[in-house]
Amino acid sequence: MTPASGSDSKGKPKGYFGDPLNMPVQYLKGIGPARAKDLAKQGIATVRDLIERVPRAYRDYSRFKHIAEAQNGQLESLMGTVVMVQDQRVRGHLNLTKVYISDGSGTAAGVWFNQPWQAKRFPVGTKVLFAGTVERRGAQIQIVNPEWEIIDEESSSDPLHAGRIVPVYPLTGSLNPRDVRRAVHFALQSAVHLMPDTLPPAVRERQGLMAMQEAWRSIHFPDSEAQKERARTTLAFEELLVLQTGLALVRRQTVAEQVGIAHGPEGEVTRRFRASLPFRLTAAQERVIRQVAADMESPRPMNRLVQGDVGSGKTMVAVAALAKAVDSGHQGALMAPTEILAEQHYINLRRIFAPLGVEVVLLTGSLTKRERDANLGLLQMGAAQIAVGTHALIEDRVAFRDLSLVITDEQHRFGVRQRARLQQKGEVVPDVLVMTATPIPRTLALTLYGDLDVSVIDELPPGRRPVGTYWRPEASRKQVYDHLMRTEVPAGRQGYVVCPLVEESDKLQAQAATEWYERLRAEYPEVRLGLLHGRLRPAEKEAVMEAFRRGEIQVLVATTVIEVGVDVPNASMMIIEGADRFGLSQLHQLRGRVGRGNHQSYCVLIADPKNAEARERLQIMQKYSDGFSLAEKDLELRGPGEFFGTRQHGMPDLKVANPIADLPILERARAEAMRIVEEDPQLLRPEHQALRAAVKARLGEQFGFILVS
Repeated sequence: MTPASGSDSKGKPKGYFGDPLNMPVQYLKGIGPARAKDLAKQGIATVRDLIERVPRAYRDYSRFKHIAEAQNGQLESLMGTVVMVQDQRVRGHLNLTKVYISDGSGTAAGVWFNQPWQAKRFPVGTKVLFAGTVERRGAQIQIVNPEWEIIDEESSSDPLHAGRIVPVYPLTGSLNPRDVRRAVHFALQSAVHLMPDTLPPAVRERQGLMAMQEAWRSIHFPDSEAQKERARTTLAFEELLVLQTGLALVRRQTVAEQVGIAHGPEGEVTRRFRASLPFRLTAAQERVIRQVAADMESPRPMNRLVQGDVGSGKTMVAVAALAKAVDSGHQGALMAPTEILAEQHYINLRRIFAPLGVEVVLLTGSLTKRERDANLGLLQMGAAQIAVGTHALIEDRVAFRDLSLVITDEQHRFGVRQRARLQQKGEVVPDVLVMTATPIPRTLALTLYGDLDVSVIDELPPGRRPVGTYWRPEASRKQVYDHLMRTEVPAGRQGYVVCPLVEESDKLQAQAATEWYERLRAEYPEVRLGLLHGRLRPAEKEAVMEAFRRGEIQVLVATTVIEVGVDVPNASMMIIEGADRFGLSQLHQLRGRVGRGNHQSYCVLIADPKNAEARERLQIMQKYSDGFSLAEKDLELRGPGEFFGTRQHGMPDLKVANPIADLPILERARAEAMRIVEEDPQLLRPEHQALRAAVKARLGEQFGFILVS
C-alpha cells in the first residue's frame, strides 16, 4: 500500500515533526479535511483517538473457497482473475455493473447498482478478492456490493478489506468503510509502537495478557477469533485496572491514611427519634443502621454506600445517622442532585427533627440572598445542626462550625470529586454516607463505588403488596381516569396523575401540569384536585403535600417532583401520561409512590410508543416489580454510560470494557489494583510508572486524589 503524496511510507506527512500519536487525523491517507470533520463528530481528532476507537463489529471473510464450492447465503471470500466487466443501464435510470472473476473452478460476479465507476477499478487480468454474502442461483454465483481487494505484492500478505476478519467501524457523513480501515491501518503503522504499555509486567504475566501494542493491533486486524478475544480482554482489563487503581487510591487517601471523628453511642435525640416512629423498622434497616453506627463510632472515616429498592426505607437510615451526629455534638449535611429532591428532604427532615429541638436549614440556588445568608450564619455558628442542599453546599462561602457527617443522595449523579469537596468542609475528615434509590447491580457498584463499603437494604416493610402495573394506549385514557376518579376516590383512596415529560424546563413542565390540572378539574368537578410542580416555592409545595397527606386533596396532578421522598399510604393509584418518554429507573421511582398502604395499588402507563425500545421498556415495567431486576434490564437496554449519565456522575468513559458483561475481568482487575496500591501506595516503583501516568491522566481531575511527584 502506498501512502498519499506528501506522506512517508508509514502514512505520516512529510514535514510533521510532532508526536505521531497526537498527529491530526486529516493527514492520514484517505482522510483529508472533509473526512476529518466527520471523524470529529465521533470524537476522533488525533491518531491516538483513531487507534482507541475499537471496531463495533467484525465480518469473517477469512474463509477462502474455490468459486465452485461457494455456499448460498454464507459470508465467504472468493479469489480470482477478472475475465469480463459489464456496465449497462437496465430499467430506465438503473445502472448495473458486474465484474466477473474466475479461479479455474468456476466464475463469480461482483455486482454494484448505480456505481458505474466500479467498472474502471477492475481491468481484465487483475487478480481480485471479493468478500460478502454469496447469492447462488444454479450455476450463477454473485456477491452484491462486495468488499474487495486488488491482490498485488503489497496487499497479498496483509489484505485489509477481504480475505481476513474485517473490522467494521461507525460511519458518519462522507466516511466509507474502506477509507476508515485504511486510515486505522496507517495509524497503527505510524504510531501503535508509541501507545503506552500501562500493564505492569508481573500483572500481564499473571493474567495471561498481551502487550498493549500487540493488543491494539489485534483488536483492529485480528488473525483469528481467539486473537481478537484475547486482545479485547487485554484492553478491557487495562481500562478497568486503571479505574480500580484510582478507586483504591481514593479509598486509601480518604480512609486508611486519615483520622476521622469517633462519634459517641446512642443519645437522647436518637432515642426520641426512635420513640416517635409510628412503625417498626425492618430487620434490614436495623442491620444497616448498626453497620453505619459502628462506622461512625470508629476513629476511621466512614465511607459507606447504602442502596435499596424503592420504599425500602433508606431515609430512616440517613435520619438515624444524622441523629447520631447531633447526639455527639456535631453537624450533618445532606446533598441532593436537584433542588426538588433537596426541598423534599428538607421538608421530611424538618418534620422529624423540629419536635426534637434540632434545627434544619436549606441551601439551594433559588433561595433569596436574605434566606441564604441567614442559613449560612446559623450553620457557621452551630445554631443549625443539619444542612440540606444541592451543589450549593460545596460553594466556598459555606462554612460549618463542626461538620462530622456528609450524606449524598442519588450519588450516581455526583462525581467522586464533588463528594470530596463536601468532606473538606469539616475540620476533621467527616464520615460519608452515600445513598441511592436507583438499585445498582453489584457489577456497577464495584465500578462506581470501589472506594466504598456497601450496605444493601434488601427487605421491604411488612404488608407491602406488589403494585399492579398496566400499559394502556391513549385511546383507553377515559376508562383509566374513570376508574381512578369514580372507583378509587369514592372508595376513600387517593391517587396521582403524572404529567408527560416535556422539554427540560421547569417553566414548561409547570405549564403542562397546570393545563392538565385544569382539564381534569373541568371533567371531574366532584373530585378535589391538587397541583404540584417545580416552580412552586418550598412553602407552597409543603402546603400542597400536607393537604394531600391529610386527604384534603384526593388526586394530585404533578410533574416528576413526586419521584422520591413522598409517602402517602392512602394513595392507591398512579396514572403516568406519556410513559414512553421516561426511562425504566424513573418509571420505577414514580411507581414507588403507591403501594405504601394495605390496599391493592395500581400504576397505569398511558402511551402510544413510536419505537421498539420504548415498547420494550413498557413491557418490562409490566413484568418486573423488583428494582434490581429493572436496573439490570435498563443496563442491557442502554448501557452503563447512558444509564448513569457519564458526564454527571464522573464515571470515566470506558472505550472497550463493559462493566456488565465483563464482571470476571472487573473482579480480576480490582484484585490486582488493591494489591498494587497496598504494595506501592504512590505508584513510585519503575514498573508502575506507566500505570501511574494513566491513572493521573484519566482520573486525576475527576477523582481529586493526589499522587506525590
